[in-house]
Amino acid sequence: MDFGSVITAMVTPFDARGEVDYGRAGELARFLVENGSDGVLVAGTTGESPTLSLQERTRLLEVVLEAVGERALVMAGTGTNATADSIYLTKRAEAIGAHAILLVTPYYNKPPQDGLYEHFAAIARATRLPVMLYNVPGRTSVNLAPPTVARLAKIENIVALKEASGSLDQMSELRRATPPDFMIYSGDDSLTLPMMACGARGVVSVISHVAGRAVREMCEHFRAGRLADARDRHLRLYPLAKALFVTTNPIPVKAALELIGFPVGGVRPPLCPPGEKELAVIRGALAELELLK
Repeated sequence: MDFGSVITAMVTPFDARGEVDYGRAGELARFLVENGSDGVLVAGTTGESPTLSLQERTRLLEVVLEAVGERALVMAGTGTNATADSIYLTKRAEAIGAHAILLVTPYYNKPPQDGLYEHFAAIARATRLPVMLYNVPGRTSVNLAPPTVARLAKIENIVALKEASGSLDQMSELRRATPPDFMIYSGDDSLTLPMMACGARGVVSVISHVAGRAVREMCEHFRAGRLADARDRHLRLYPLAKALFVTTNPIPVKAALELIGFPVGGVRPPLCPPGEKELAVIRGALAELELLK
C-alpha cells in the first residue's frame, strides 16, 4: 500500500464550548484532500489526541471516513504509552474502517529499545492494518533507534515511519538500515525536502492545512527530478514551516486556519491561544505566501 506523498496531520475542530465540531471536521477533511493531501491522519498529536475521549476519537474517525474515505487515505492515531490501550484503540479503528494506523513511541515511561520493539510488535500482531511508526523524541523523551526500526520493518504490516527526530544523520541511517520499499516520511515540515533527498517518501505535514498544494508541488517536483523547482518551493515554504511551530503545535496552525478564513475553533486546556507576538509571526508568514483573507 502506497500512502502517497502528503498526509496531513489533521487538527480537531472545536465549537465555542470546546466540544468536537464533527460537521466542521468533515468539511476540513474534504478541504485538505481537495488542496493537495493524499491522506489525513485523525487523532494524532496535531489533532490533540491526549484530550480526546474514546467516544470522540471513534466518532471523529467515522466522520472523516464518511467525508473522504473513498478517495483518500484515512489513518488513525492509536498509539499510547500503554500497549494494551494501544491494541484496544487499534482494534476499534480497524472495526470502524480506518485504512492504516499511526503508532507514536510511548511517552513518559521511556522504554528501552527492546521494550519499544515488543510494544510495536504486539500492536502490529493484533491488526491487519498497515502500520506507520512515529518517532518524535521532543514529545516523548525516547528515540526510536534505526536498528530497532530495521527489526520492526521485518514485520509484514509495519510498512512506514514518520521520523521527527530532526536529524538528517538519523534519516540517512534509517534509509541504510531499512528495505527500499519501507516508507519513511518527514515529521518536520522544514526538513521535508532534505529528507526526501536522503530517501524519504514524503511528509506527514502540518503546514499542508494552509499550503497543501505548494507542499504537494514540492514533493512532485523532487520526484520528477525538477530539483531547482523543488528547492524554490522549499525555500518559499520554509518561513511558514517555522512560523507554525513558533509555539506548541497545534496552537499556531489553528490560528493560521482562522486567518485564512477556515476557522476550526481554539485548543483544549492545557494548551492556550497564541500571544500577540506569536500571532504576528504567523500572520507575517501567511502574508508572504499571499494566503491571508
